[in-house]
Amino acid sequence: MSPRTVFEEELSALKNNIQEMGQEVEKAYDSLFDAIKEKDRETIEALKQNDRRVNDMERKIESRCLALITKQQPVAKDLRMISAALKVVTDLERVGDNVADIADLILRLDFADFKLYSTHLETMIEETKKIIHDGVGAFINRDVETAKEFYKRDDVIDDLFNLVKEDLVNCLKKEDQNVDNCIDILMIAKYLEKMGDHAVIIAEWEVFRENGTMKEFRIF
Repeated sequence: MSPRTVFEEELSALKNNIQEMGQEVEKAYDSLFDAIKEKDRETIEALKQNDRRVNDMERKIESRCLALITKQQPVAKDLRMISAALKVVTDLERVGDNVADIADLILRLDFADFKLYSTHLETMIEETKKIIHDGVGAFINRDVETAKEFYKRDDVIDDLFNLVKEDLVNCLKKEDQNVDNCIDILMIAKYLEKMGDHAVIIAEWEVFRENGTMKEFRIF
């Protein structure tokens, strides 16, 4: 087997590792909000620790990337793929951290009904789920055309975040409102906004992988 064939197989394995990590993060996200609906405290507690598994996957991918750089002789397009992979797993790891952060807040809120604080938070949860899935998909499937326009998707999340903030401001005007709960709900919305940002960046790394540009600036 030629060195190039071995290298191609290693790159394919790297792609599979990233896909698995993306699926793990999406699974954690889905489990979190399913558990909230079911008031499943045991699952929420487990998700607080789930980011350890995601962290382990990140380290495995980083190790594979470094091995590919040091043991092989990657050409420019291969180096872009490996460099993008190193960046993407960082964003996926941070999404995993955000899931754990929200799990912690849910327990502190004792499963308070989101609708009592905002009529837009559940929509934000659904839209964030979609953008994470589509961002990872753009990278895994090398969908550069989708990736080029992906930044527009973030506007939807940002607009919803602003609507949640407005809802919470109105809540705080009520004398009997729980201020601590309002702050925790705002933090959940902020974590969702951050997840949307990470999804956009993941898609942008697909553009970099294909042509060496990031935010229209050539860097490789």
